[in-house]
This record gives sequence, structure tokens and C-alpha cells, in this order.
Amino acid sequence: MKQKENIRPNDEQDGNATSSFKDQNEVQPFTRRSFLQSSVLGIAAAGLSSFGCSTSKNIHKQDAKPPNIQGFEETSNVSDPYRGWEPVSDRKIRVGIVGYGVSRFGAQFGFQHHPNVDIAAVSDLIPERCTELAKACNCSKTYPSLEELVKDKSIEAVFVATDAPSHMRHCLEVLRHGKHVAVAVPAVFGSLEDADQLFEAVNKSGLKYMMFETSAFRASLHSMREIYNSRGFGELVYAEGEYYHYMEQPIDSYKGWRIGLPPQLYPTHSNAFHICVTGGSFTEVSCLGMPSIIEHLMPENNIYKNKFGTEIALLRTSEGGTARMAVSWDTPGDSGERGRVRGQKGTFYEKFEGSGKLQDNFGRPPLPPGMPLGGHGGSHGYLTNEFINSILENRKPLVDITMALNLTVSGIVAHQSAEKDGELLKIPQY
Repeated sequence: MKQKENIRPNDEQDGNATSSFKDQNEVQPFTRRSFLQSSVLGIAAAGLSSFGCSTSKNIHKQDAKPPNIQGFEETSNVSDPYRGWEPVSDRKIRVGIVGYGVSRFGAQFGFQHHPNVDIAAVSDLIPERCTELAKACNCSKTYPSLEELVKDKSIEAVFVATDAPSHMRHCLEVLRHGKHVAVAVPAVFGSLEDADQLFEAVNKSGLKYMMFETSAFRASLHSMREIYNSRGFGELVYAEGEYYHYMEQPIDSYKGWRIGLPPQLYPTHSNAFHICVTGGSFTEVSCLGMPSIIEHLMPENNIYKNKFGTEIALLRTSEGGTARMAVSWDTPGDSGERGRVRGQKGTFYEKFEGSGKLQDNFGRPPLPPGMPLGGHGGSHGYLTNEFINSILENRKPLVDITMALNLTVSGIVAHQSAEKDGELLKIPQY
């Protein structure tokens, strides 16, 4: 599918819903037609000044805090996460950050505190939020849109913290301007064609692409990955991942994209408990959902015509094993992101139990001193450090384009299966 030349201004990650359902009824996010073509975007900010930027490392206590949203709680019960850190380079990467919605995503991953980063510029469509993002990042150079920011030749990499329906389009624009890109989840939004296009664009560019999947650097999953790579599990027989986030009312979002969101279109937090452990993929899926009693999850009340608040997927893994991946918006009670695995040699349910003894320490790698761990189990700082180090060391980041699409596309097909009452469907492989 040819990329359109007329690029519209960027959306921001979780801004206010400003469009009626009638305005968005033409959205078809679950076909091989792109959702993005019918998105109507807001008005770009005007008259913003451009000045120089700095990145003081002792300002994070002043950062604007997001509302009380599950997952963004600061993690503080980690003993000395900086011990043993050694710099891989003294070079600084000039980074641009785009998006400062209700979750404050743009400033939540600590780019402004990394010793190898200079925040070169920031952007948000809404002028007030753009100003807040600049303040949180101690940066005074601003642009009214992503499309303007990427023209800045001094910027080497961009963190795309915009709304989910725009991730793919915005990443293409960043890559087109020769810059590395990090992006919030998911990689694409409901379109298999978009996945193919993004995969091709990243591979042709030769640039770094990383999706910031938070589960990948949760302490438990990091341990699972290290144990797996050390052959402590053997081949995995079974994996479970769960993303439970009760939303009697949806989280505020740009043009209401979160209202009635089909659960398996936001699948990466749960799918990570196999894919980010093994580096593998899912090959087939049968998924079931149950009609929800929550108002915004009734088909007449959302642009997706979605009726499911919970979707449970049963998947075949590329190893030949089985996985159960659950995403739920409408079941009250204990919430969060968690998972467990069972292998031929060992199992991880909060701790490792197996037939062999493991000699290595499977703790997360040290962070640069002063780098906050952030939310989602203290994963934020590790994601940023991994992305920056992948550029400095000229290597693939952990959640590269292959892993990002395997995490995302399996959910798209799972939702298609749920709409077909659990029909077993093949999943594209990357």
C-alpha cells in the first residue's frame, strides 16, 4: 500500500475526546483497510517559539505527574538499580519527543534523565500540553506537530508517544526523515496491511526501531527471558499472560480512540509473556469473547461496533507449545500485567522451580545513576536505556520491528477470531 504524501498533523497519546461517534463511523480498523486513513485530526498549535534545550539530570522530581492511572505508579522498592553501571559511550543522542496526553507518556520514560541524551525538541498538537512537555523535559524548543519536528536535521531519534491509531503513520514519517524511532504500544492498530508496510519500511531504512513494551522489562519477565536463554526451561510447553485493566469508564483519549476498544487490539502487555521470553511468535489462534455489560463496550456505543470487554485467546506457539493470553476491561478486581511459563525443565510462577540449578543472577541490568525506574513495574527507565544503547552500540534493540509486530499482529487476528465465534485462524509471521 503506497504511503500517502499529504501528511496530517500528529495526534497526541491520550488527549481529550473531541469527535462524536458519528464523525468516526467510517473507521474500519479490523479489515485490511487502514484505520488511519479516516482519522480526522485536531488543529495544530501555532505561534510556538523555538529556543535551545538542556537536559539537567536532577529535575525529575519536578516532572508533571499523570492522573492515577493503573501502571504509572512509580516503582521504588528496588535496591540500588544503579550498582555496576558503566557507560557504553560518552556520546549524546539528540532526541525529539512527541505526545503529552492524559498519561503524560512523552515525559514518563525518562529520556530527559539519561546521560547519553539531549532533548533537542518536543511537540504536541495542543499548545498548553506542548508547553507542559517542554517544561517536564527541561527543553524550550518546541514544534507544533510531529511533521515539523522531524524536519529538524539536528534530531537523531524520536520518541513517538502519540495516540495508538497514529503510531504506524508517525513512525513512517520519522523513518522517512532518516531518524531512529521509539514508539509506545501497539506497533499498528488493527491493520495487517499496515504491519506489512511498517515491516518493509523499517528493514529498508537501516534505522533503529523499538516498541516500548513495558512487560518486556518487568523484573519477572526479564528473569524468565534470562532463564530461557540459559536453557533453564528447555522448550516451553505452556505460557500465560494477563492484562486486566478494569474500566467502568474509559480512560480519556484523543478523539475517544479508547472508548469501546476491542481488548485484543491492545494485546502486547499480555502477549509479552511468551514472545518477549522466547523471541518467538504465535502461529494460530482461537479467541473467545463475552458481550459486556459495561456501557461503552456495547456495540451501539463505540466506533468499533465492539461488544467485547474481555477476550481470551488460545494460541499455538512457534515452538509447538500452547499459550493463553487474556485482555480484559470489564472484570473488577485485582488488576495488572502478569504471566507465567511452564517448560520441559522448569517453571516460573513468581519464582523459578526446575530440575536443574541456575548459577547466574537474573536481575535486570544496571541503569545510569539518577535514571528513574518509572511505572509499569519499573520498566520505563530500562526501555529507554535499551533504545539509547542500541543506537550507541549499533545493534538491534530488544523489542525490534520483528518482535513488535509479532506482539501486535497476533492480537489483531485474535479479535478477528472472537468476531467469528472462536474460529481457528492463521497468524502472519515476521
